[in-house]
Amino acid sequence: MNVSANPARAGLNVPRWRPDLLAAGKHRGRLLRATVLLAVAGLTGCMVGPSYHRPSAPATPEFKEAAGWQPAHPADQAPPAIRAQWWSMFGDPQLNALEAQVAPANQSVKAAVAQYEQARSMVQYQRANLYPFLSAGVSGTRQRGSENRPTYFNGVIPNQYNDFTLPLDVSWEPDLWGRVRRTVRAARANAQSSAADLANLQLSLQAELAVDYFTLRGLDEQKRILDATVAAYTESLHLNQQLFHAGLGSDLQVAQAETQLKATQAQDEDVAVARAQNEHAIAVLTGRPPAELSIPPTPCPCQPPEVPSLLPSQMLERRPDVAAAERQMAAANEQIGIARSAYYPTFSIGGAGGLESAHPGNLFTGASTFWSFGLSAADTLVDWGQRHALNAQAQANYDGTVANYRQTVLTAYQEVEDNLAAIRILQGESATQMQTIESARRQTALAMKRFREGLDPYINVIQAQSVVLSSQLTESAIGTRRMTASVLLIKALGGGWSVRQMPGD
Repeated sequence: MNVSANPARAGLNVPRWRPDLLAAGKHRGRLLRATVLLAVAGLTGCMVGPSYHRPSAPATPEFKEAAGWQPAHPADQAPPAIRAQWWSMFGDPQLNALEAQVAPANQSVKAAVAQYEQARSMVQYQRANLYPFLSAGVSGTRQRGSENRPTYFNGVIPNQYNDFTLPLDVSWEPDLWGRVRRTVRAARANAQSSAADLANLQLSLQAELAVDYFTLRGLDEQKRILDATVAAYTESLHLNQQLFHAGLGSDLQVAQAETQLKATQAQDEDVAVARAQNEHAIAVLTGRPPAELSIPPTPCPCQPPEVPSLLPSQMLERRPDVAAAERQMAAANEQIGIARSAYYPTFSIGGAGGLESAHPGNLFTGASTFWSFGLSAADTLVDWGQRHALNAQAQANYDGTVANYRQTVLTAYQEVEDNLAAIRILQGESATQMQTIESARRQTALAMKRFREGLDPYINVIQAQSVVLSSQLTESAIGTRRMTASVLLIKALGGGWSVRQMPGD
């Protein structure tokens, strides 16, 4: 309503009060009471759509491959800070120092943190829709009306005038059917899923670093074996050269010994390539350029630690990826209620007020005030199946998240079973391989003795020595695989993570 053209100043006789305003006041009172009731209903209204209950997931009473496995005491008895630093059970100070740098320095973790902050901000954004919105402004205009308009009265209402306003608008859509509340719940579930994704990424990167580290230490052990073998083969070459010069050996034996030495030296040098690549990968995981990290060679003891036990039912509480999949189900369930609320009418409460005058001098007087208040409702009568399609889409999306959740649980069980089996089988394989090494060494000693006595050719010694080297390298690889399986088992068990660490908002 434009009141800048002041009828009183134009000479019109407008009364300041009329008897019919009393009836209008009664109507406003009824409207106000209806608005209050509607507001209360909006705050305590019903929520259409299904309530969320976590669907069942495949489960077993115990792990199949845990038979004969001797776990340590449950890690839950330790303080949370100790459980979170699962890598400390390996007892390697160098590994501890590197693992501590992953969370604060890794760029992938920083990106995941930013995604979680976005999801958490969305909760606050959606929650704001529960409350009325208030806006204010200020404007000042100079207007001129057409003298040819039908309502123009020359000399009665000024044709040119100023209009200064200070409006204040209030709008609110009561959440009668729970659409906003479900939107907030969905945003909260998405934020919790994002937090679990962040924890899962950290766990994956920490496990990847541990695997790279023990692979590097395994390569150091292979380098130690090859260095010792090169030294032994060098002595064998010198022996054959001396025998040849003394007329007790042949040039063929010298060539065989030299070929064996050179092939082993090439194998020794090739280990450096894989070691450098693992060292570079560790540097990137800790947020540094490869040139800034050098890890001194240290042979790996390759003694896996005792891993804490865990019941299959606890997998749903200790795996961040399982928790993330469960929260995605919860968010999808809320989307069903949001889609279903579209079948119900929407109500809006709005009001406006402020100051308006043709002159700035009397803008802040009682006569310059204006206000309005109203209630509106709207509903879709015909949408040609659009709402039905949205509901079907929401239900299908929920069904998909349920399938993803159950598949995540199955994959978690598989990872635990795989690594339990690997640890158990590799332990037996390691013992067998040690026996192979002892037998090969005895064979080598006998072959060397018979060669020195002139009973057998030198090729028998070379073959026996090759078996020793191959067996030692295989034992080193088994040790690395045992350490890797231990790391992956801890990762499959969720590390030190728990759903209790998931944010509540």
